[in-house]
Amino acid sequence: MPEKAPERKSKISASRKLMLKSLMVAKAKEELEQEIVEKDEQKAKFLEEKAPPIRTGGLSLAELRILCEELHARIDVVDEERYDIEAKVLHNTREIKDLNIKVLDLRGKFKRPNLRRVRVSADAILRSLLGSKHKVSLDLRANLKSVKKEDTEKEKTAEVSDWRKNVEAMSGMEGRKKMFDAAKGQNQ
Repeated sequence: MPEKAPERKSKISASRKLMLKSLMVAKAKEELEQEIVEKDEQKAKFLEEKAPPIRTGGLSLAELRILCEELHARIDVVDEERYDIEAKVLHNTREIKDLNIKVLDLRGKFKRPNLRRVRVSADAILRSLLGSKHKVSLDLRANLKSVKKEDTEKEKTAEVSDWRKNVEAMSGMEGRKKMFDAAKGQNQ
């Protein structure tokens, strides 16, 4: 039987591990904060490019009305694009879900739920199957034959006593003649 190699002890002490973990968490926190700042900068830059600040000072009423109409037209275009993108995303998520189901079907592995053992009586099963039509209670034990111990014991003792008496009576030719006559009488 091959012997197992002794398990290696960690070369790093527990305090050193804890210090390294805390440093890793601090570094991850810094990177997360830096990522948030970068996203905010990208968002501001995008908004400056796509939607420059509107200067309404010194515009007449007609010019303001034209500006509002242009803004409404842009908003409509953006809403249409947003709706189209949402529809594509929804379609893609449905398609991904269907493909995942197909993959599971091809693998033949299904996640089966944990089943609980439930005791249900015959009446409850009939009620669930037949609904309100079920009115007769089904007692299976009542339909079984009842066997009494006393009757079987009496039959055994009677057979034993009869057997001893019959052995002496049936011995010889007379006994065989009695059996033949008895069988002949039953047939007629």
